Amino acid sequence: MKTALVQVRVEDQVKRQADELFADLGMDTATAVRMFLVQAIQTHGLPFEVIRQRPYNSTTEAAIQQAAAISTGQEQVESFESFDAFRRSAGL
Repeated sequence: MKTALVQVRVEDQVKRQADELFADLGMDTATAVRMFLVQAIQTHGLPFEVIRQRPYNSTTEAAIQQAAAISTGQEQVESFESFDAFRRSAGL
């Protein structure tokens, strides 16, 4: 099988740590990279989850999800004709 050269620039520390990790796993870094590429092809994407980390705490995240559910009609909430109607309902 014909092969192609793949070159990647990474920080020295990343390379050293990866080499050490893969050696502990019984392979070299080139083999690990080949495995990554094959898995990417087989899964039709990255072989791991990629998510954008949100800067929200769990309470804020829950409120965002609830607001999304309300806005799409997945969750029903009581509505009021006016602020005064809300206050009366809340006993204020």
